[in-house]
Amino acid sequence: MTTPGAHAGADPTSRPGPRPAPPLARILTQARFETGTLLRNGEQLLVAIILPALALFGLATAPVPGFDGPDRIELAMAGVLGLAVISTAFTAQAISTGFDRRYGVLRLLGTTPLGRDGLLWAKGLAVLVVLAIQFVVLGALGLALGWRPSPWDLLAAIPVLLLASWAFVSLALLLAGVLRAEAVLAVANLLWVLLLGVGGVVIPATVLPPGLAHVAPFLPSGALGDGMRTALLGGGIDLPALLVLAVWALVATLLARRFFRWSD
Repeated sequence: MTTPGAHAGADPTSRPGPRPAPPLARILTQARFETGTLLRNGEQLLVAIILPALALFGLATAPVPGFDGPDRIELAMAGVLGLAVISTAFTAQAISTGFDRRYGVLRLLGTTPLGRDGLLWAKGLAVLVVLAIQFVVLGALGLALGWRPSPWDLLAAIPVLLLASWAFVSLALLLAGVLRAEAVLAVANLLWVLLLGVGGVVIPATVLPPGLAHVAPFLPSGALGDGMRTALLGGGIDLPALLVLAVWALVATLLARRFFRWSD
C-alpha cells in the first residue's frame, strides 16, 4: 500500500530523462534536413539541375560528335543522368560536408544520439532523394525532346545508378574529410568539369582521344557512362562497368573510413 506523501520527498534528479528517438527516426530526420540543405543551396542547385538540363538540351539539339545517329536522345539521356549522379553524389556532397567539417557541425553531430554512422546514412539517403528529384525533372525534359524508354531500360539502369551513387558519395567523403573546405570547393568543381569533358560519362570513350579512350572506362565516371548507355540503349547490363564501380566504391569507402577527419 502506498502511504500518503510517499513520493513527496523523491529526488527529482533520479527521474529518467527523455529517451532519444529510435535510430531509424533519427536518420530520417537528419536526412530530411540534409535534403533541404542541398535543395536550398543555389550553387548546388545550379550544378544539380540547371547545368545537366542545359547539357541535355544541347546534346539533343546541337551538332555534337558522337550524337548524330538515331539513338541520339538515348545517348544524351544516359550521359546527363550519369552527370546528375556526379553532381549530387560527389560535387554537392563533397562541398557541403567539407564546410560542415570546417564549422564544427560534423563534430557536434557525431556526439549526439544520431552518431557518426547515422549521419553518414542520412547523407546517403539525402543524395538518393535529390537524385530522384533530378531524374524526374531531367526525365520530363527528355520526354519532351522525344525520349521514349522502355520499363526494362529503366530497370537495367538502377544497379548502375546505385553503385555509382555509393562510389561517388564515398569519394566525396574522402575528399571532404582530408582537404580543407576551400580546397574541397575548388577541387570538387574542377573534377566536375574534367569528368564532364573527358571522364567518359557524357562523351563516350570511343569518341575521346586514343589515350583517354583507354583510361576512361576504368574511371568511375566512364564506368557510369558505359553502364547507363548499355542500359538505356537496349536494356542491357554492362557487367565490366558494374565491376569497375564496385571496386571504386569499396576502395573509396575503406579509404574514407581510414582517413576521414571529423574536424579541422
